[in-house]
Amino acid sequence: MRKTSIARKTNETDIMLTLSLDGKGESDISTGCGFLDHMLTLFSKHARFDLTVKCVGDTQVDYHHTTEDIGIALGKALSEALGDKKGICRYGDIILPMDEALVMCAVDISGRGGLFYGLSIPAYKVGDFDTELTEEFLSALAREAGITLHIRQLAGSNSHHIIEGAFKALARVLKEAVAIDEKFKDEIPSTKGVI
Repeated sequence: MRKTSIARKTNETDIMLTLSLDGKGESDISTGCGFLDHMLTLFSKHARFDLTVKCVGDTQVDYHHTTEDIGIALGKALSEALGDKKGICRYGDIILPMDEALVMCAVDISGRGGLFYGLSIPAYKVGDFDTELTEEFLSALAREAGITLHIRQLAGSNSHHIIEGAFKALARVLKEAVAIDEKFKDEIPSTKGVI
C-alpha cells in the first residue's frame, strides 16, 4: 500500500498526519478549525484517500500557521506515498460544479511544485476561517508534493461553495493522477525516466 506518516513540530504547530492513497475515503480530522476540518474531510472522501490529521496550533493568533503547515505536511505525505511514481497516470483534470460555483482544476505530478491560482473569493471569512488561507494551503501542498496545480474559478458567488468546489476538484484530480495504469505499472511516466 502507498501510505506514509508525517510528524511535523514547530514553535507554531504540532502535526501528526497519516495518508493512504489506496484507501476508502475514511478520515479522522482535528485541526482546531471547523471549516478546515470540513474541507479535509471532503477532500479525503472525494480522493478516496484515507487521511488522519491531528494538529495543535497557535489558533489563538489565527489559522494561518495551522493551515499552511497542514498543507506542507500533506504535500510531503503525498510525495512520500507516491515513492518513485512508477505506473501512475500522472495527470488529472476536472470542471466541477458546486451549486452556483464552477471550478476547473488540473494537476501534473511533475516533480516541479507550483500553484497557478485563479479563485476570486468574495468574502474575507467563512465562519472564522480567513478565505485567503485557501491559497496558502494549496501553495504549500503543491510545493511540497512536487505537483503542478492549476485551479480556476469559472463561476461562483458563495465563498463557501467556491472553496468547497476547489477542495473537491483537487481531490478528484489527485485521485485520477495517482491511480496506477496497469498497462504501464512498471514504467515511470516521463521520457526523463524519473519524476
